Amino acid sequence: MNVPTMAELTAQGIQPEVLFWVGCAGSFDDRAKKITKAFVKILNKAEVNFAVLGTEEGCTGDPAKRAGNEFLFQMQAMTNIEVMNAYEIKKVVTACPHCFNTIKNEYPQLGGKYEVMHHTQFLKSLLDEGKITIEGGSYKGKRITFHDPCYLGRANGVYEAPRELIQKLEVELVEMKRCKSNGLCCGAGGAQMFKEPEKGTKDINVERTEEALEIKPDIIATGCPFCNTMMTDGIKSKEKENDIEVLDIVELIANAQDL
Repeated sequence: MNVPTMAELTAQGIQPEVLFWVGCAGSFDDRAKKITKAFVKILNKAEVNFAVLGTEEGCTGDPAKRAGNEFLFQMQAMTNIEVMNAYEIKKVVTACPHCFNTIKNEYPQLGGKYEVMHHTQFLKSLLDEGKITIEGGSYKGKRITFHDPCYLGRANGVYEAPRELIQKLEVELVEMKRCKSNGLCCGAGGAQMFKEPEKGTKDINVERTEEALEIKPDIIATGCPFCNTMMTDGIKSKEKENDIEVLDIVELIANAQDL
């Protein structure tokens, strides 16, 4: 796959249009790597001039901050900001709402001011500019529900871009009873992804999965690697993995185009 790094392009005197911030999940989690690859395929097909930081990219500090370690967050953030400012980065796109929210809303006060887009917003802009086309393909007529990531939806008010992309696939978009500004967390936010849940009667991801199962979708679409993991685990706990797929929106688009 063609994935240039900022260091390589800078050495050639090229300034890419956009920095693709991969994130920890997209770099290291085997499931989330598929989301990263699907996005890169679309970027290459649309001939977007992009680059990644590669080994120069560190964690944004989101998990540290949400878990209460402000000191570690600032260390991680400042390291990233120094690297990005040295490359004169202007525009950042990421497939992780946690990275999106942190770089967009918390880096500016530490000296990191960039135009930051979630991958669904960026794909919508490519669609509007005619750089990509979206067809239903094998998904045409399927019943799909979209689970709103907390840091995309309620934290940043991005609800329509992912839904517009899904509807372009010529599918039936069905909403869960709790959606958009009333959406329910998948259970992974606030650094909960990295610890066992407290004692209770039911895990949050199971509660959310049950809400999805009520409307009998063929596919649960996500826009966050954490949500993807939690919803996938929920589907497995209900033994429905043979009936329902959990896919990131970018995977739906890439698969429909046979990329």
